[in-house]
Amino acid sequence: MIMPAEKELRAVLARFAQARIEHDVLPTGRTSRALEDATYTLCVITGSRTAEQALRAADALLDQYTAGHAGLRREDETLAA
Repeated sequence: MIMPAEKELRAVLARFAQARIEHDVLPTGRTSRALEDATYTLCVITGSRTAEQALRAADALLDQYTAGHAGLRREDETLAA
C-alpha cells in the first residue's frame, strides 16, 4: 500500500467525520450519498474494506506520522546542541 500524505489523510478523516455527523443528525438521501462517498474514499486511502478497518488503519498511520515527527524533533535537538 502506498502511504498517503498526512495532510490528505487528515482531510479525508475530517470529511468522513462531517458526513457521519450530518447523516446521524438528519439523514437524507444527500447525507447518505455523502457518507458513502467519504467512507469509500477513506477505505481506498487506507487500503481497507470497511469503515471500521479504515478508521483503525488511519489511527495506525497517524501514530506513525507522530512517531516520525518526534524522531525529527530529536534530530533537530541533537543538531542544535
